[in-house]
Amino acid sequence: MTSAQLSTLGKASRESKFWNQYTETMPRDKIDALHLHRLQGLVHYVYERSPFYRKKFDSIGLKPEDIRTLEDYKRKVPLSDKSEFIDLQLADPPYGPTLALPLEFVAHHAETSGTSGKPLSLPFSMYDTVRYGESWVYGFWGLGIRPSDSFYFAFGWGNFAGFWSAYWGARRLGCRVISGGGLDTKGHINAIMRLRPTVLISTPTFALRMATVAAEMGVDLASSSVKYTYHAGEPGPTALPAMREAIEKAWGAKAGELLGVAEVDAMAPGCPNGDGVHLNEMNCFAWSMDPDTGAEVADGQIGENIVTGFASTTQPLLNYRTHDLVRRRSGCSCGRTWTKFEGTVLGRTDFMVTVRGTNVYQTAVENLIGQLPEISNSYELVLTREEDNDVMTVRFEPVKALADRRDAWDDIAKRLSDRIHAALHVRLRTVSVPPESLPRYELKTKRIIDERPKGFRRALDR
Repeated sequence: MTSAQLSTLGKASRESKFWNQYTETMPRDKIDALHLHRLQGLVHYVYERSPFYRKKFDSIGLKPEDIRTLEDYKRKVPLSDKSEFIDLQLADPPYGPTLALPLEFVAHHAETSGTSGKPLSLPFSMYDTVRYGESWVYGFWGLGIRPSDSFYFAFGWGNFAGFWSAYWGARRLGCRVISGGGLDTKGHINAIMRLRPTVLISTPTFALRMATVAAEMGVDLASSSVKYTYHAGEPGPTALPAMREAIEKAWGAKAGELLGVAEVDAMAPGCPNGDGVHLNEMNCFAWSMDPDTGAEVADGQIGENIVTGFASTTQPLLNYRTHDLVRRRSGCSCGRTWTKFEGTVLGRTDFMVTVRGTNVYQTAVENLIGQLPEISNSYELVLTREEDNDVMTVRFEPVKALADRRDAWDDIAKRLSDRIHAALHVRLRTVSVPPESLPRYELKTKRIIDERPKGFRRALDR
């Protein structure tokens, strides 16, 4: 092949909308056949290597050869839950009997964010980090990011797995990496203006927090070098259109999002259409379950995402309850054949409340909050239990410009309550608090404050 032909091929590759067109557009029958092959191998692997799964399978008389179809896998392999692994790790740290590889194969230790106070320890082999990192690249590429771009990580580089895996993804793509570890918000802004990265990696709320502080510093981030922002860790630009608009306006950049479960995989890169995410079916198998009955729900219905990861050979997770509520769809106009989750995560099984017979989802409320420009990006959804009913109270901050306009706060609260009632057909309490009085976060923002008695919390908050 001549140099001119190689140059043409390289240009075509860079302009492709797919990172891996063959796998991203694979026909469904081939994807399902591949899933069955991998799941059968995985069941054999964990039965032979993981004390946790051998005991779990033996307790119900399950043998690896019993899995002959995808339906067999979904019905016969027992569900697993984060709480099981945490209990085992607390009893025998750091990993308990959950490893499927010898400890010396663990190349990286990470943890979940531990918002419940009990982080899950996550061991990764070197192979796992490569596979995990690859999951990010599908989303990076789909947004327009290329190897010539440079990444700025507005991240403290502790043990939290989420953005470590994004780092593995940036390395896999071949981009330059700039660490913002140890800097405060102003330090991040100064570093971005000085080092001129083209991609910002952060939680979505921290991207907005930096924009607020930059404006106070007299810095116009929209004129900075950043062309793309990419987010994870909490509902972001795909789940919340108002947040996308705010981030893209503040940064003058294109915003993207990935849905990940730290202990499983960076499993669902954003759809190029911007209206959901696609399950990376090269690294994961998933199905949706009615959290009350355990039955599988059909495409288009809301159910709990039950996932199995192929990327972790060290601490495998089979039929794992994510407690994320999703609406699955098959097929998409973007060209990907991978399963799509419309609107990303719609809520959590533990944070879905039924108020006077109406199911209320977190992201639905957040989208309505985002429609009122008088409300800042900091708010909380407080769950309580009163007279045998769940109650959700929206606690919000007016924007800083209204700090001295207390007469306006009650009007904002009423308009928000009316907007929620009109859209969701349920009346929620809306309570204003002084501007800048709610906590700020660099990592996951804690939006949900669950004050219900423990018996009414459906699952452990991850």
